[in-house]
This record gives sequence, structure tokens and C-alpha cells, in this order.
Amino acid sequence: MSEVVLTEVRGHTLVVTIDRPEAANSINADVHRGLGAAWELAQNTDDIRVVVLTGAGDKVFCAGADLKALGTAGPAGVTPPDTAHWGFAGIVKHHITKPVICAVNGSALGGGTELALAGDLVVAADTSSFGLPEVKRGLIAGAGGVFRLTEALPRAVALELLLTGTAMSAQDALRWGLVNRVVPQPDVLSAALALADVIAANAPLAVQASKRVARGISDGAIETEARSWELSEQALDSLSRSADTVEGIMAFMQKRDPIWTGK
Repeated sequence: MSEVVLTEVRGHTLVVTIDRPEAANSINADVHRGLGAAWELAQNTDDIRVVVLTGAGDKVFCAGADLKALGTAGPAGVTPPDTAHWGFAGIVKHHITKPVICAVNGSALGGGTELALAGDLVVAADTSSFGLPEVKRGLIAGAGGVFRLTEALPRAVALELLLTGTAMSAQDALRWGLVNRVVPQPDVLSAALALADVIAANAPLAVQASKRVARGISDGAIETEARSWELSEQALDSLSRSADTVEGIMAFMQKRDPIWTGK
């Protein structure tokens, strides 16, 4: 598929791996294209009934956007304009009818949590963690995280994560229903594949119809999310012009505490 996104068919399951462990499996334009192409492959191949998404290595599932690519090439360094309709990482707005299981093999902060929220089921390593720390950088979780987290968790729990930027352990994520299973780290992929096999044993058209209706997918989009995407994009556009956002990103890259001005 691409050098930074690996694909392998196992039975009726397409295993998709973000293979940038040296960069914490962060998302750049190449990963975006590779993941989006894998989603297209799954959707258009009848014999593929389930997708399992994971990250290379045993430490990080996905660290979100590649800030070096963002700093060098701007937004196009992470989200190529020609496939921007797929959303961040080529998948957050790329709704396919095949079930997607995220095998979260490690830390999934920021964009990693947004990838998990874009999936249908989550099998998490016991060492994994979830959270949306964007407010610590002067940003919001603009790849669906703000509104999808409040759908996945009780409102007060979600808002605490969003407003404090703190992380949630795998065990707490299981307790609150953000993930389906927590397993020892070395077993995360095999556990996700076992779950995929159970799904793949069912009638594929019925499985796809169930997902389509449950998620409200129509013509490749979730219509009920349209206004939330609009609000997210407006907020990101406004924040991108603020001094605090520049300060937050600079402080992160310089490994120092930010100095906020509220401007």
C-alpha cells in the first residue's frame, strides 16, 4: 500500500498498520494517503469483511499529526488537498460499511484517540492511554474528537478530558465504555483478530447494513455530524489566528511551558 502503511489480508480481515515507529506513528501526507487507500481497498473488495487498524511497535498506537511535516509544508504536509474529503489520517471522515476494529497497541493521545473514535470497536493494550491534550497546545481536537468523545463517554467524563487535556488509562477507558476489551500488550493484535473472526463469520451484507444504520451512514457520510464538523472547522480557523496557538506549538517544540495571553 505504501512504505509507511502496511496491509495484510488474513482470512476475511484486512490488517492495516501505521509503520512509523521512529516518528511515534504520527500522521503525515504519506500515511494519510496510505490509510485512505486501505479504506478504499476494504470497501471495494467483497472478500474483505473487517478492517483491523494498529500501529507498529509496542509503545505508541498513533501520536497524532506529524508536527515536523506540518511546520515544513503547512496543512498539506498532513492532509493532502486532493483527498482532504477523507479527513485527518485519511479516515476520520472516510466512512466505509466494513466494520473497523482499532487494535490500540500503546499510547493513543490526541489524533490517536481521534482514530480510535473513528473506528467501530476498540481492543486496547493494558499499557495504552487515551486523551485529547490539544488545549495544552492552544488548539482543539478538530479531527472529530470534540464531539465524538462526548458521544462515546458520559458528558461530564468527556468534558473533563477535553477541558483538562489529561489522559485516561486503558482500564478507565474500559470502565467508561470507550473501549471493548483490554488485554496484555503482546496480545492486542491477536485479540482484535479473534474479534474480527467472530464478526466475519456472520452474513457480510447484514453486518454492513447493521453498521450503516447504527452509525447513520448515507452516501459515505454521517449526516448528523455535519454541523459538528462545521463548528469544529470554524473554531480551528479562529484559533489558528491566535497568538496562544502559535505560543502553544512553539512551547511544545521547544519543550517548555507555554505563556498564555488569551489573545
